[in-house]
Amino acid sequence: MYVVCKDHLEIAIDEFVDEYEEAPDVVDLHKTHFVNWEAPTHCEHCREEARFLVV
Repeated sequence: MYVVCKDHLEIAIDEFVDEYEEAPDVVDLHKTHFVNWEAPTHCEHCREEARFLVV
């Protein structure tokens, strides 16, 4: 699972495919909210706002 900004989305997808050998689901964190999980506020690769969840 990766939480990234728009600029690092492609990198996160590539990392997911390399690790799991299948295409991930990409969730827009601006449109989806989770009841029992609070999404990180910053991208894993930089300090920009986290926008996408790659699972």
